[in-house]
Amino acid sequence: MTTPELVPHRPMRPIIAVWILTAVAGLAIVLFVPAGWQATWTTIALGLALIVGFAVQLWYGIAAGFIRRTAMTVLGSMLVLGVISAVGALVTLLTAI
Repeated sequence: MTTPELVPHRPMRPIIAVWILTAVAGLAIVLFVPAGWQATWTTIALGLALIVGFAVQLWYGIAAGFIRRTAMTVLGSMLVLGVISAVGALVTLLTAI
């Protein structure tokens, strides 16, 4: 017999929290890391986003949809880092002209 959930969970909150953390890391990379090292640090930030996303989903403690939520966390983090890196590259390109 299953027990009903008394308080509905919000599965997007931890996902969005990791995306925000990734955006902050991406902005820090674009602003403070030299251009030659930005690709390396972006890869490191994506790896850390994977670990943090996995840990947050484990801590959240709901088994249903675990793989989907973890994949959405990592893919969203990759998209956030990609957009921030692309904008940073365009700004660097436009200031070099």
